[in-house]
Formats: sequence, C-alpha cells, structure tokens
Amino acid sequence: MIKKIALLTSGGDAPGMNAAIRAVVKTALKNDLEVIGIRRGYEGLLDQDFIEMKRGSVSDILQRGGTMLLTARSERFKTPQGLAEGAEILRKDRIGGLVVIGGNGSLCGAQKLNELGITTIGLPATIDNDLAYTEASIGFDTAINTALYALGNLRDTSYSHGRVNVVQVMGRHCGDIALHAAIGCGAEGVFLPEREPDIMGLCNIINKRRDLGCLLNIVVVAEGCPLSLEEIKAVLTKQTGAEVRTTVLGHIQRGGSPTSYDRLFASRLGAYAVDLLLKGASGRACGIKYGRLVDFSFEDALAIKKNLDESLYELFELLSK
Repeated sequence: MIKKIALLTSGGDAPGMNAAIRAVVKTALKNDLEVIGIRRGYEGLLDQDFIEMKRGSVSDILQRGGTMLLTARSERFKTPQGLAEGAEILRKDRIGGLVVIGGNGSLCGAQKLNELGITTIGLPATIDNDLAYTEASIGFDTAINTALYALGNLRDTSYSHGRVNVVQVMGRHCGDIALHAAIGCGAEGVFLPEREPDIMGLCNIINKRRDLGCLLNIVVVAEGCPLSLEEIKAVLTKQTGAEVRTTVLGHIQRGGSPTSYDRLFASRLGAYAVDLLLKGASGRACGIKYGRLVDFSFEDALAIKKNLDESLYELFELLSK
C-alpha cells in the first residue's frame, strides 16, 4: 500500500502545471497519503530539495501560470550515476509513487526511473503539444490563445500601415502552435518545421492580395522553420515591395493565467494520476483521446511519432487564399 507520494515539474514550464499540482495534492490528501513536493525538477531531486505539501500549499495556485514547484533542466540526472542516485534518494525517503509533470524529456526521465524500480506516473505538460500519444498537453491551449491575442493586436497595426507582419511563435520540432494560431487569426502564410517553406508561393499570394487592395498580411512562423525571420523578410520585401516587420513572441507564450480548458484538463489529469497510483499502476503516461482520459506504458507512448495534422494544414491552405 502506498502511503507517501512525491511530485515534480520538469523541463519548460507550461500554464496549467499548478492546476495539476493542486489536483495531485488534494486527491492524495483525500486518500490519506503524505505528499512531498520536489522543487526544481530532477535537479531538485538530486539536491533533495523537498517540501511537505498540505492543502494550504495549493490554496491559491489554480489560476497562476508557471509552476509553484519551480522547474529546471538537469544534465546530472541524464547520466547513469544521476539516475541511480535519484532512484536511491526516492527509496530512502520511502516515496511509494512519483508523479512527473512535463514534456518528452521529463517523461523519458520518469520511464528510466520506472525501469530502476520506482513507481512513476507521467502527465503531459508542454506548450509545443509534441507528445503524439495524447491529443493535447497541459499548456497548449493557453499558448495558442496567448499567441492569438498578440497576433490580433499586430493585425490591427498591420492593417493601419499596410504592412506584412512576420511573427515567430514557439515550436522547434512541432508546428502545432503556429498552425493553430495561423488558422485562428486568419493568417495568409504559415511556415512549419514539418514542411519545406514555399516562400515564393507566399509572395504570389501577397501580391495578388495587394493587387485587389488587401494591404493586410500576417505570416506565422514556427521557430523550427528552416528559414530565419531575416531571410523571410528579405525575400518578401524584394518580391512584394511591401514594408515587412518581424516580431518574436518568445516566452510570453509560456506565461499567463491558464485557460479554462487547461485548468480543467490539468485537474482531471492530476486526480487521474493519483487514482492510478492507488490502483497499483506504474510506468504510465496519461493523456486524452476523444475527450476521455487514457494511459499508456511509457514505452508505447514515447514510441509514437508526432506527425503534422494534414487535415488542419489543408484547411489553412483553403482559407488563406
């Protein structure tokens, strides 16, 4: 019987992590479990940066972005020695189950701890939405809405000056934020890591729009696009004659109060993780499919390759012309 669990947040922060933390703590306490919060992810695990979690610890965090447990990336933990040390620390502290909230790298760490005999459950939290086994990850919905707010403001000023605005959003390997935001803001162009950029095709679209008197043009670029913003700007300026401005949204996409979807989704996942631990499950990655919470083995979940949603890309192409 599990009597004590721990939880940590790792990797890049994502809005909704606090909602997940709150749900894990409250569900665990309701079931008479002792709860330990590990600060600064796997790095904090190795430093034994532990705090006892009570109801008061999570009383005012649901609406806050970021993570109250802090987060960090740990090079030490990636080594065999670091992994073994982390597992031994958890054993010595009599941790019966560990909930890891984070992205691909974080869940890989949880998988390795599970292979060393530590009971682990993983929750997907990454604004990039690059975990293929789940339809959504904590923070993705908030990141899209943050991007849409900024794109809407840029659209207003772009119209006023007749400019082309090229906006970079996050997504090194996965273009989901860029594609969803491009459709949501009515962009004329989108460049993704998964697709070779057709910049001359975009120039033709912009020129046709300008000939029709449409001076407003927005181009959304994922940071993993093969072309840099300056390269895109140079070609668009030369081929269209328009004034082109570039904007990098950067880390504002990570922050901010989580949307209602992310709060609810993270809360459901947090409670689900504790329920799995109480049932004796281990080595499971939780997610959502067709609106229902699901869980897969780490091995199966992390083996699924993330692909571009072709139907969404086709929708963008239809609506952007």
